[in-house]
Amino acid sequence: MTRRIDCDVAIVGGGIVGASAALALRRMGRQVVLLERDLCGSRSSGVNFGGVRRQGRPISQLPLAQRSHRIWGALAKTIGTDGEYVRSGHFKIARSEADLAALEHYRAQSRDFDLGLEMIGGARLREQSAWLGIKAVGGSFCPEDGQANPRLVSPAFARAAERAGAQVLERTRVDEADHDGQRFVLRSTAGGLEVRAPVLLNCAGAWAGPLAAQFGDELPLRAGHPAMAVTEPLPVFMNWSLGVEGGGIYCRQVARGNVVMGGGAGFALDDERARVERSAIDGMCQQAIELLPALRHAHIIRTWSGTEGYLPDRQPVLGESPRRPGLIHGFGFAGAGFQVGPAAGEVLAELACHGRSSTPIEAFAVDRFVRAAEAAEPANEAHPSPRPQPISVAR
Repeated sequence: MTRRIDCDVAIVGGGIVGASAALALRRMGRQVVLLERDLCGSRSSGVNFGGVRRQGRPISQLPLAQRSHRIWGALAKTIGTDGEYVRSGHFKIARSEADLAALEHYRAQSRDFDLGLEMIGGARLREQSAWLGIKAVGGSFCPEDGQANPRLVSPAFARAAERAGAQVLERTRVDEADHDGQRFVLRSTAGGLEVRAPVLLNCAGAWAGPLAAQFGDELPLRAGHPAMAVTEPLPVFMNWSLGVEGGGIYCRQVARGNVVMGGGAGFALDDERARVERSAIDGMCQQAIELLPALRHAHIIRTWSGTEGYLPDRQPVLGESPRRPGLIHGFGFAGAGFQVGPAAGEVLAELACHGRSSTPIEAFAVDRFVRAAEAAEPANEAHPSPRPQPISVAR
């Protein structure tokens, strides 16, 4: 027998964005069902680096990042755990004068957002961070950026939504999605479940493309696979979270002494699993030792990867479908959605309830890709495309 659930808003994807949206919607009094194929927070939201930074984001993302910064500041009250969140400061390393110039330019561009960026170099850098290698010639410091444990934070948003009254259905694959003219209809055949709602939030991460395409939003989403590693516990020698101007490794040391680092790319084993090649770890370690000599003899105790969603401009889609009323997308955060995820969830909830958001999101419009796709195809009004039929959208 099929179990049917009617609700105000259905959400596909239980990462930090989808779970945050579920929590925000419950606070607005909406009935919510969240469907997650695996466990909430177990995909990209749970395998990322754990950086909680605003510095270095595109200027268009800073209003969203600032909104999220306020949510992170009240994290324990919001989700019931601090998730090992600390405002340790984030230092973006410059390895050349060109890097320093780029960081200074970014500081000027972002001045209106009050990030508190401070350039540090020369003797002061050596005094404050003697643990940095000579490859670091200076950098930009954001004192209120920080770090957290994604394996704790991301699932906790889902549990908080559940406590607030959301129905959170884990290990519930969405096999079919359709619209009956009034509501979206999501079916999970293995669970014998049908969920019906007038509003659907597509927060399925790297697996969101087929669900978007089902309703006519063809988006150039691709999967990426981060290369991550963690060392054995070491004496604590740094308290900043680190990035590198122009790309490269990123590192942070946790209270237990382990150094978490990332950089380079892993590879997909299949649609569900990803791994890290030894060459990626070798390259990561070489860069890490150049910038952090204390790691020269450290042992790597674990490596991992995951699957993240990337769009060509490395900006997310966050907004309503131009083709299907009631469908709202929130995905494609290009491996940088952990910090902005809580605010993205609130934006999605605002769009679902009010049709607009108090945060500027024009840069993330879905139709920036839809318009490009339509312009590339000759119009054929005499022979319109048939209505899409249900397809698998499992994630």
